[in-house]
Amino acid sequence: MSGSPAGVLAQFTRRPPPPGERCELCGELLPEEHRHLVDTTRRSLKCSCPPCHLLFTRPGAGQGRFRAVPDRYLTDPDFALDGDGRHRLQIPVGLAFFFRNSALGRLAAFYPSPAGATESELDPATWDAVIGSTRLARLLEDDVEALLLRAEHDRPATCTLVPIDVAYELVGRMRLHWKGFDGGSEARAALAEFFDRVASRARPLPAAAGTDSTRTPGGTP
Repeated sequence: MSGSPAGVLAQFTRRPPPPGERCELCGELLPEEHRHLVDTTRRSLKCSCPPCHLLFTRPGAGQGRFRAVPDRYLTDPDFALDGDGRHRLQIPVGLAFFFRNSALGRLAAFYPSPAGATESELDPATWDAVIGSTRLARLLEDDVEALLLRAEHDRPATCTLVPIDVAYELVGRMRLHWKGFDGGSEARAALAEFFDRVASRARPLPAAAGTDSTRTPGGTP
């Protein structure tokens, strides 16, 4: 989750984990679908069992080193990004995700590609002018959530607030399935399934929602 996210991506560029994978904190056996923690010291993701994940939803638990990745997906029906905004964000492809790196005290911008996630310098003033004032950006939790931007030429751009591990899952899917110049049918099917799942889980913000009204303890709305 730093400038070199290869370690984070490793778990998303392999086939489903073998039986017997364990929580990286307590050693408890894990199911195939499980939650993650962000290690803010090493800038990495750790697989966690439900009790360990719950423990680190509490502010200050473990002196703040580990933070539980929330399970909330939000969209804003009023979000709009025109061609000029996309150009100012310097998005070279139709996909990007953004998160706040608390250790570095700045925003990070990554562009998924078949080669991995490429980080781009993001001018804070540009962020503030294009996306920073949106409701989704104001709700974004440092380190554990990302804004996933999808801008296709024939469709309006979409922006979804997602768990940070979901953003890295997208990169992993591209690396795992992409073939040739256009990705191939397997990659297109995998990405379509990914975005369909994200869309099905995303809850639209109410017309006049405030930050506090969208949260419950533990960081979920």
